[in-house]
Amino acid sequence: MDIEKITRFADHLAAASREGVGVSPLTLLDPQISEIEAYHVQLKTIERKVTAGARITGKKIGLTSRAMQTLLGVEQPDYGHLLDDMVVENNGELPFEHVLSPKVEAEIAFLLKRDLEGPHVTTYDVLMATEYVVPALEIVDSRIANWQIKLEDTIADNASSGFYVLGGHPMKPQDLDLPLTGMAFYKNQELINTGVGAAALGNPASCVAWLANKLYELGITLQAGEIILSGALSAAVEAKPGDVFHTRIAGLGSVGVRFGK
Repeated sequence: MDIEKITRFADHLAAASREGVGVSPLTLLDPQISEIEAYHVQLKTIERKVTAGARITGKKIGLTSRAMQTLLGVEQPDYGHLLDDMVVENNGELPFEHVLSPKVEAEIAFLLKRDLEGPHVTTYDVLMATEYVVPALEIVDSRIANWQIKLEDTIADNASSGFYVLGGHPMKPQDLDLPLTGMAFYKNQELINTGVGAAALGNPASCVAWLANKLYELGITLQAGEIILSGALSAAVEAKPGDVFHTRIAGLGSVGVRFGK
């Protein structure tokens, strides 16, 4: 592992956050960057933030839809870290100066009550290890200018994480038919997208199982108390200053966020 390169690329992405301007894709700077190197760039960034006082609150799963996987030429999702400074209160306001090029996704979030350690975690294991599920909005963002990303770019950029919002009311996952659970997604009170749980690799719980097994390769375990964003149930929608988003998920209630002007 080229530690100098990992550090240099972590610095490159940090400059975007610090200066509020998107940067060049890592895959343009180094077309040979590998997936594992990209994950180590992500881990370097998270290590720095934790050292500076941030706390890991969970993980997010990206690229769960077949359409996005086809777009980036991959056959599996990716993942990123959630931190306590990414949390936005339900129906709260996110100042637009805190983001670069945000998009919003509706998801189902899992709160774990037990650790999940790969490499053989199943969907059933996820259901048994989950305390409850709630509706969530993820504000994805990219430190790469104009979202000109390939797989390695988004992995290195913490899976294009920005902020997240939890809402609704907790339900045990066993009390829902997760693949058939319906979602309605609104922008400025207009219905803009619909979806079902099956949009996320057939079952949101299967996405969490994938994550636990993927993390095993990096020596990481999903821990009790972590929030897991299981993947978008429809396409991400671009956000502008003043926009208001909310989603309703059958059996789970609603969650919303507004962007400051």
